[in-house]
Order: sequence, then C-alpha cells, then structure tokens
Amino acid sequence: MVNEPLIKEVIVNAPASKVWKALTDKKEMKKWYFDIEDFKPKIGYSFKFYGEKEGKKFPTSCIITEVEKGKKIAYTWSYDEHPAITTVTFRLSDEGDKTKVRLTHEGLEKIPTGDRDFSRQSHQQGWESIIGTSLKRYVEKN
Repeated sequence: MVNEPLIKEVIVNAPASKVWKALTDKKEMKKWYFDIEDFKPKIGYSFKFYGEKEGKKFPTSCIITEVEKGKKIAYTWSYDEHPAITTVTFRLSDEGDKTKVRLTHEGLEKIPTGDRDFSRQSHQQGWESIIGTSLKRYVEKN
C-alpha cells in the first residue's frame, strides 16, 4: 500500500553500541551515510546534508524529534525541492551478539509523485543500499 511506511530491517554482526555510534557520530556517518557538517543526537537539533544520485544533488533538511540513547533516533526528512515533511526512524534491538536495525520512513506519500528521483521505489532502493549494504558493511568491518 502506498501510504504505508517504508520499512527496511537488517541484522548486522556488531553490538548495538557500535551501530549507535555509526548512526550518531558525524565522523562515522560520513564514512557510510552522508557528510553532515554538524550533527548532535539531541531533540530539536537541525542538520542538513546533500544526497546525490547520478550526479544530481538533493539538499535535505532534518530536525531530530526523538532520541533514546543506544536504541532509537528519529528525525524529520524534507527535501528542499519537495518540502513535504517525512520522518525517518532508526531502531536498534539486540539479537544475541548481533543487532537488528529497523529503519522506518513515514510520509513518503506527501512527496509529489511525478518525479522518479523522489518515488517510493527510489527511496526503497536508496535505503536498501544505505542500510542493507553501507551500514552493514561499515559496522561489520570497523
């Protein structure tokens, strides 16, 4: 269903503390996620980054809405080009000596549908690459 949140889960072979650091330390984030100039895992903190796909840049503005240290971080996610406010949430849970990472991206239906770069499918492919490949590879090798 189109209005349902996009959810991506992955089990990584790393403790939750290591995954949390990768999700909240701007130096680590730069290595697998986005180069965010300033980031603090604090409710109300705003940050901006530039995603890129096939040479096109996508300025994105965010405000942190929830922080549960070591377990959950959520923030608004709004493209400057399509300023609908969506929400991205990362939840971590222990799976023995591994960690389950659950990403939820809500509100994608608010983004106008005619631009394939902003489509649900494009977001699904992006999060698959970011969570399923980049984050997993980063925390398991470092």
